[in-house]
Amino acid sequence: MSAKSYPDTMTLAEARSLFFARSGLGEDGGYNARWVRVETKPIPVYFPNTARRVEAAKLHDLHHVAMEYETDWAGEAEIAAWEIASGCGRHGWAWLLNLGAFTVGMALFPRRLYRAFMRGRRCANLYREGFPESELATKSVSWLRERCGIDRDDSKPSASDKLAYVFWCFVAIAYHAAWFAFGLAILWWLVIRIL
Repeated sequence: MSAKSYPDTMTLAEARSLFFARSGLGEDGGYNARWVRVETKPIPVYFPNTARRVEAAKLHDLHHVAMEYETDWAGEAEIAAWEIASGCGRHGWAWLLNLGAFTVGMALFPRRLYRAFMRGRRCANLYREGFPESELATKSVSWLRERCGIDRDDSKPSASDKLAYVFWCFVAIAYHAAWFAFGLAILWWLVIRIL
């Protein structure tokens, strides 16, 4: 990686505020909004901003800072692959949203997705243990990167790494197929009710 967008010496509070500003997420990152809007073309998707989703989003945003992945389509696919590979723990929202971004990455950014997934196989993340907001001002970006093991050896992927990647590709496809089938069933029900 070239020059870092979030220098190691920055506190996590400073880095997260900068991340919000660069990503256009507002002063609080949208944590207090009632609804979350995800830009999907041609129609955006809205879902409730539950306390559990906010809990996962706070950790997800810190992962963006540590990994330096952007919030564009490619960056969201990369962070999704990295988080899936390193595990989302009990955070159901993280699993669901990451599977969506993972599928987009499979279609549009397969090489970047694969590299991010393999990188995630050698890292840890914050989902398992969490991170208290009270420590944002006292912990540095360097501490977070070290905690996640980001600078660990990027050795050649093993057979189990590759199998894990293939497994998650199938899971992501099945996830979207299930939603597609559900949408078709609802559409069919609506057509029958109207006719």
